[in-house]
Amino acid sequence: MSKSISVGVIGAGIMGEALIAALISYGVAPELITISEKRSDRADELVARYGITVGDIHENVARADVLLLVVKPQDMAGVLADIKASINSKAVVVTFAAGKKIAFIADALGTGNPIVRVMPNTAVLVGAGMAAVSLGDGVTNEQSAFVTGFLSATGKVVEVPEDLQDAVTATSGSGPAYFFRFVEAMVDGAEQLGLSRDVATTLTVQTMVGATKLLEQSGKSATTLRENVTSPNGTTAAALASLEADQIATIVAAAMKAARDRSQELA
Repeated sequence: MSKSISVGVIGAGIMGEALIAALISYGVAPELITISEKRSDRADELVARYGITVGDIHENVARADVLLLVVKPQDMAGVLADIKASINSKAVVVTFAAGKKIAFIADALGTGNPIVRVMPNTAVLVGAGMAAVSLGDGVTNEQSAFVTGFLSATGKVVEVPEDLQDAVTATSGSGPAYFFRFVEAMVDGAEQLGLSRDVATTLTVQTMVGATKLLEQSGKSATTLRENVTSPNGTTAAALASLEADQIATIVAAAMKAARDRSQELA
């Protein structure tokens, strides 16, 4: 699919803006990107920042070759009902709503448009995101390549069967929040040991950044890296023993299952 195509974006919140930036980085001309956003001040902000256009939702979906639905799951049904009479019948529809299946989108539209389901995460905002893509019936190789191509500008992309999207949601979709919560707990723990809030935050954040780079660049598994820094009967071993005694693996698995189950409930 050529980059000289019309892209419509419905919903221009934080994720919508990240996707707009990715499209432009991928090579789509800003004037070919049109947003439909209820908040006029937000629309004006994005037009000024990126040089894109803003348009009526019905006109937008009528001319878009690629339509990005960046709306909340609870708003999806209403949006689909609103656009189904106007949508370009040849457009590929890309949905970013957690829990909403391809079949839900297809049935609500009733137009036969090919549909791609994507679960991104918030790190797309800094170009280090993780997106999982599932392809519906009728998606062409050209359309698939375009979607995975521009998403690659936000980080990494994998393709998964749709029945694993809820597991993806529980892993990478919600995963940043697990990480942030662990950081919060470490900062609080450091304060309890006598460190100031600022010093505790600097120590914790840089430790996480360094550990992440080491994991990404060393080529070694998390298990190997953990073992490398854990001396028998040392300080790290004592800390890890405490985590294991509190059943950290069980706690994390239960949390991820709760996220997966909630994603299924949103379908």
